[in-house]
Amino acid sequence: MRSFAFRKREPMKTTIPKASAVTHAWKLVDAADLPAGRLAVVLANMLRGKDRPDYTPHTCTGDMIVVVNAAKVRLTGNKEEQKIY
Repeated sequence: MRSFAFRKREPMKTTIPKASAVTHAWKLVDAADLPAGRLAVVLANMLRGKDRPDYTPHTCTGDMIVVVNAAKVRLTGNKEEQKIY
Protein backbone atom coordinates (compact mmCIF):
# COMPACT_ATOMS: atom_id res chain seq x y z
CA MET A 1 0.00 0.00 0.00
CA ARG A 2 1.25 3.41 -0.94
CA SER A 3 1.01 6.37 1.40
CA PHE A 4 0.33 9.81 0.08
CA ALA A 5 1.58 12.92 1.78
CA PHE A 6 -0.97 15.69 1.46
CA ARG A 7 0.33 19.21 1.51
CA LYS A 8 -1.60 21.93 3.20
CA ARG A 9 -2.52 24.36 0.44
CA GLU A 10 -2.83 28.07 0.87
CA PRO A 11 -6.28 29.44 0.07
CA MET A 12 -6.62 31.35 -3.19
CA LYS A 13 -7.17 35.06 -2.87
CA THR A 14 -10.07 36.55 -4.78
CA THR A 15 -10.27 40.24 -5.48
CA ILE A 16 -13.70 41.82 -5.41
CA PRO A 17 -13.95 45.20 -7.14
CA LYS A 18 -15.72 47.98 -5.30
CA ALA A 19 -18.51 49.80 -7.11
CA SER A 20 -16.50 53.04 -6.98
CA ALA A 21 -13.46 51.42 -8.62
CA VAL A 22 -15.31 49.97 -11.64
CA THR A 23 -14.93 51.90 -14.89
CA HIS A 24 -17.60 51.65 -17.58
CA ALA A 25 -16.44 51.79 -21.18
CA TRP A 26 -18.44 52.56 -24.30
CA LYS A 27 -18.55 49.77 -26.89
CA LEU A 28 -19.72 49.99 -30.49
CA VAL A 29 -21.34 46.86 -31.97
CA ASP A 30 -22.12 46.46 -35.67
CA ALA A 31 -25.20 44.20 -35.95
CA ALA A 32 -25.16 43.83 -39.74
CA ASP A 33 -25.55 40.20 -40.89
CA LEU A 34 -25.48 38.76 -37.35
CA PRO A 35 -28.22 36.35 -36.18
CA ALA A 36 -30.65 38.14 -33.86
CA GLY A 37 -30.62 35.56 -31.05
CA ARG A 38 -26.87 35.19 -30.87
CA LEU A 39 -26.42 38.95 -30.97
CA ALA A 40 -28.88 39.29 -28.08
CA VAL A 41 -26.87 36.84 -25.95
CA VAL A 42 -23.60 38.64 -26.63
CA LEU A 43 -25.12 42.04 -25.85
CA ALA A 44 -26.74 40.78 -22.64
CA ASN A 45 -23.42 39.39 -21.41
CA MET A 46 -21.68 42.68 -22.21
CA LEU A 47 -24.35 44.67 -20.37
CA ARG A 48 -24.04 42.41 -17.31
CA GLY A 49 -20.24 42.60 -17.43
CA LYS A 50 -19.66 38.88 -17.89
CA ASP A 51 -17.10 39.55 -20.63
CA ARG A 52 -14.80 41.34 -18.17
CA PRO A 53 -12.18 39.70 -15.93
CA ASP A 54 -13.43 41.67 -12.91
CA TYR A 55 -17.03 40.38 -13.18
CA THR A 56 -18.83 40.20 -9.86
CA PRO A 57 -22.52 39.26 -9.68
CA HIS A 58 -23.44 41.81 -7.00
CA THR A 59 -21.61 44.78 -8.59
CA CYS A 60 -22.57 46.60 -11.79
CA THR A 61 -19.52 45.96 -13.98
CA GLY A 62 -21.22 46.20 -17.38
CA ASP A 63 -20.35 48.59 -20.17
CA MET A 64 -22.45 51.00 -22.22
CA ILE A 65 -23.24 49.68 -25.69
CA VAL A 66 -24.20 51.40 -28.94
CA VAL A 67 -25.62 49.11 -31.64
CA VAL A 68 -25.40 50.29 -35.25
CA ASN A 69 -27.02 48.70 -38.32
CA ALA A 70 -29.71 47.04 -36.21
CA ALA A 71 -32.08 47.08 -39.20
CA LYS A 72 -29.66 44.79 -41.07
CA VAL A 73 -29.71 42.04 -38.44
CA ARG A 74 -30.21 38.57 -39.93
CA LEU A 75 -33.43 36.74 -39.04
CA THR A 76 -33.17 32.97 -39.43
CA GLY A 77 -35.98 30.56 -40.29
CA ASN A 78 -39.49 32.00 -40.65
CA LYS A 79 -39.06 34.74 -38.06
CA GLU A 80 -39.44 37.52 -40.62
CA GLU A 81 -42.92 36.30 -41.64
CA GLN A 82 -44.16 34.99 -38.28
CA LYS A 83 -43.02 37.66 -35.84
CA ILE A 84 -43.70 41.37 -35.66
CA TYR A 85 -40.70 43.55 -34.85
